[in-house]
Amino acid sequence: MEDAGRQAHWENVYTTKGENEVSWFQQSPAPSLELIVQAGATHASAIIDIGGGASRLVDNLIEQGFEDVTVLDLSGAALAAAKSRLESRLGAGAERVSWIVADATTWEPGRAYDIWHDRAAFHFLTDASDRAAYIARLERGLKIGGHAIIATFAPDGPEKCSGLPVARYDSASLGRTLGATFKLVHTQRHEHTTPWDSRQNFQFSVFRREG
Repeated sequence: MEDAGRQAHWENVYTTKGENEVSWFQQSPAPSLELIVQAGATHASAIIDIGGGASRLVDNLIEQGFEDVTVLDLSGAALAAAKSRLESRLGAGAERVSWIVADATTWEPGRAYDIWHDRAAFHFLTDASDRAAYIARLERGLKIGGHAIIATFAPDGPEKCSGLPVARYDSASLGRTLGATFKLVHTQRHEHTTPWDSRQNFQFSVFRREG
């Protein structure tokens, strides 16, 4: 999908649907939080949430004392909703978040992060060129020794989401896709329950950037 079409799709999703009217809504992003801590993140660690949308991960990170959090998403509407929610809940605490409206396949990282988190953005990249562009930015945007936490639909997960096809992965196939720069250090399955009580199988994989 072209960049403009991808952005238009997600702007439409987030301007026409409420936070809990999308299949990926989580009241508490427990698997992500656990893996961020497991990866050794401290309150001073630089964390970026790729495709964060209106996710509540950022709320939880700020509430737990993390001081350097960035959320990147194609949809300005999604980030505005997350920022407004955070400001109403935490007030001044919201100032610790950087918000970036960008496509992860064309964005140019201005810094490197300790933790790169992506729950269900990468699996929408079904074109090899888009995947290569994302991985190039992952290599530039993650410190050597830093950790990439990437969650995708598992091989037995849905074939589509939000009307778009997805690429499904287990940890081995995702590792091959990312390349030798990234070493798999942990993997786990997760059964996500949608707001309408259906089940979706995810695969969470944690990779350390080796060089």
